[in-house]
Amino acid sequence: MSGDQSDAGEARAIGARPQVAIWLLVVAAMVVGMVMLGGATRLTHSGLSMVQWQPLMGILPPLSEEAWQETFEKYQQYPEYKKINQGMTLPEFKGIFYYEYSHRVLGRGIGLVFALPFLWFLLTGRVERRRRKSLLGLFLLGGLQGLIGWWMVKSGLVDRPDVSQYRLTVHLGVAFLILGGLIWVALDLLSKSPAGNVVGDVAGRAAGALRGWAWAAVLLVLLQALSGGLVAGLDAGFVYNTFPMMNEYWLPPELGELSPWWLNMFENVITVQFDHRIGAYLCTLLLIWIWFKARLLDLDPAARLALRLSLAALVLQLALGIATLVLLIPVSLAVLHQGGALLLFAATVQLAYRLRAS
Repeated sequence: MSGDQSDAGEARAIGARPQVAIWLLVVAAMVVGMVMLGGATRLTHSGLSMVQWQPLMGILPPLSEEAWQETFEKYQQYPEYKKINQGMTLPEFKGIFYYEYSHRVLGRGIGLVFALPFLWFLLTGRVERRRRKSLLGLFLLGGLQGLIGWWMVKSGLVDRPDVSQYRLTVHLGVAFLILGGLIWVALDLLSKSPAGNVVGDVAGRAAGALRGWAWAAVLLVLLQALSGGLVAGLDAGFVYNTFPMMNEYWLPPELGELSPWWLNMFENVITVQFDHRIGAYLCTLLLIWIWFKARLLDLDPAARLALRLSLAALVLQLALGIATLVLLIPVSLAVLHQGGALLLFAATVQLAYRLRAS
């Protein structure tokens, strides 16, 4: 390829940046919907209703009464039916089946919405060379996420009719990583400033420290989301439903019941809920600290807006979390709380990007 052709191809890819960014943001919105639907599937105890994984052949649900009966009989062979849902009717089974079915179909839909435009953008030269690896990596991570989802479901099809809290947390964490990657690349495509510039016109130690704090916020919100995965996997949200104290305790006596001590952080329902509360306090303190430090710097408007959005998302998420807890985990609020976590994570990713590239 000649130099002129190469330059023309690069110019076409640069001109297509807004199209590629919009596509990635559409996929990101679908990922948010996927995670929230997954939360609803778990909260309605529907996730173990499909006992087979058929990535290519499982697009259509049972289409006849005989097919439904056969699917129901397969479900009856597994622990959830035998230990919890003994006597469930076929219409009741259909109710939980469609939650899990919709979750899986949406996952396939996300794969297609990513893969087909990606292939078209590549073939028509609308993706810059330096971005191809990151986009391919996101696609492969999405494929891995499907495998992780089935790996999670399998853990509930053996003896105990509950998925492993560890596998659920991995599944949730990968979803957050995919969302963060989609948003970061989309922001970079939409940015008019070259990546790596200092914050506004302020250089030096203060601006660098603020960028570091922003990345700390991204990491802390991600860890808090993973903590939420453990809470969900253990049903730890049901053990203490008062706020700010845990019944009459600031430090419940059951915090360290398991041995060795570190096991409490992953398998003691009291400790897991306590840790999630502490994580919320830490996220709040860190974002307030970032806001305080940012007041002393000459941030550009985009960075200031990103900070305000992060603070607003934090307030919303705190309100949703407290309401979900004290109202005994209603499905609608719990799903919104999960969506709030995604919103807060997306906002902190945007903040980290704006402080890096503004």
